[in-house]
Amino acid sequence: MPTSVTILDCNCSICARTGFRHLIVPHDCFTLLQGQEALTSYRFGTGAAEHLFCRICGVKSFYQPRSHPDCWSINFNAIDDTSGLDITAEPFDGRNWEQARATLD
Repeated sequence: MPTSVTILDCNCSICARTGFRHLIVPHDCFTLLQGQEALTSYRFGTGAAEHLFCRICGVKSFYQPRSHPDCWSINFNAIDDTSGLDITAEPFDGRNWEQARATLD
């Protein structure tokens, strides 16, 4: 279990309105233990990102971002216990996505 994490604070219209804070996790470091049957997905814009949300409660806890095709983006605000973590939040200018994505490399 890590003691420190870096999250991305995106200012795009979706993240800003829903409070989604991105914890980027490689696919092989994430296992969904339950609830797969309740997930619904949608795509918009380029269609590259697969946005997942719970069709029962509406929470968007994680999704497949186009910025990190080999990772999941976990909504840090949907994690139950973050006590003891040293958190660094980096701004991500999702309103200017192409330019902001280039800074991640």
